[in-house]
Amino acid sequence: MTRSEHYRNFGIVCLAGTSGLFLLLAAAIAAQAQTFAVLHKFSGSDGANPYAGLTIDRGGNLYGTTQFGGHLSSTCPGGCGTIFKFAPRGSGGVLSKLYEFTAGPQGYPQARVVFGPDGTLYGTASGFGGYGDNGYGTVFHLRPPAAVCKSVSCPWSETVLFAFDAATGFFPLGDLTFDAAGNIYGTTQFGGLTQYCGGGGCGVAYQLTQSGGAWTESILHAFTSGPDGAYPNSGVIFDRAGNLYGTAPQDDYQGGSYGLVYQLSPSGSDWTLNALYYFQAENDGAYPYAGLISDPAGNLYGATRNGPDEAGTVFELTSSGGGWEYNLVYGLPPGDGCCGPYGTLVADAAGNLYGATLTAGAYGQGNVFKLTPSNGGWTYTDLYDFTGHDDGGQPYGSLVLDANGNIYGTTYAGGNFECQGDFGCGVVFEITP
Repeated sequence: MTRSEHYRNFGIVCLAGTSGLFLLLAAAIAAQAQTFAVLHKFSGSDGANPYAGLTIDRGGNLYGTTQFGGHLSSTCPGGCGTIFKFAPRGSGGVLSKLYEFTAGPQGYPQARVVFGPDGTLYGTASGFGGYGDNGYGTVFHLRPPAAVCKSVSCPWSETVLFAFDAATGFFPLGDLTFDAAGNIYGTTQFGGLTQYCGGGGCGVAYQLTQSGGAWTESILHAFTSGPDGAYPNSGVIFDRAGNLYGTAPQDDYQGGSYGLVYQLSPSGSDWTLNALYYFQAENDGAYPYAGLISDPAGNLYGATRNGPDEAGTVFELTSSGGGWEYNLVYGLPPGDGCCGPYGTLVADAAGNLYGATLTAGAYGQGNVFKLTPSNGGWTYTDLYDFTGHDDGGQPYGSLVLDANGNIYGTTYAGGNFECQGDFGCGVVFEITP
């Protein structure tokens, strides 16, 4: 099977974090000129500085989080963050603030919200430690109002499912995912075995299981910054056999600290971590902060923050002979900045890959790119370069695609410059084919 044939097996766009397999667009995107539009500029009161990307429902509505903005307090003078719904309408749309966080101990939302098996939203908030027992971050559940909403913004209800501490992990940044039984899986960037990583712990991969209305955490793996790596920034994905896959952007193994791709395999009541690939900071790239996606054949695709030109790489891992083989898809051009993707890639049914760099591009404020498989190789297309002004800048989060091939995302900076700080409140943007 050729790479192009292999990619044609992709399905539909992911609406929930229920599986590590691609649920991608059913319709292929035609290669034609792209049009960029800012759909919404955050103002502070409706949220500010979205760190994560967006989630899309079957109706094309977008859901996301902002790290700051919303409710102001002495604990978070720039706002504690919001959860929002955005309904695109032509060149703009309607933003509804679903929930605003009110205090530091609850955490600041820095990850996407995702749809669970019950069709409602789940997410995480990252605490900063020291705000009391709940200062290390939470996993939460967000439900719509019981009655029909007749206004633009009707608050949803938030329930904390689990509050982290130093031993159970803290600073959850990656997407959540679910198994068939409704158990929740994720990672934290710090915590766990506090004798490692300077006493703060190197992070954990965890499972949350519900019983009697309460959620209990099981630590699947506590990272040590050795061969297993450290500081997982993204979540984990499943394969059909029930194995989990993820990235750790750093490690102290084989004389380097450039990160790895790992597999967690269930073994009775335990899980075993297998390192699939260690990055060498050469042409293969370094520091895989972005998460992974997989295709029906089980091949993995991801990106690194840095590469031979300092703007990261896009890579593929294929299973071969009981091991895994690394293939460089593309070394991303640096433009006027240094850093490649932090958000996870997305693919369409034609096999095209899409991503965003953080501070590469022509103006050093990031760009959106497309990689098209062609004659055994890949063709790179720069779809848009952010300037850091009205159009936004520094897109940390993942992109999403709708059924018509439109690309949506957020930027952390730019847009409205009336928020706290001088780098702007961020935007929601659209790129149309």
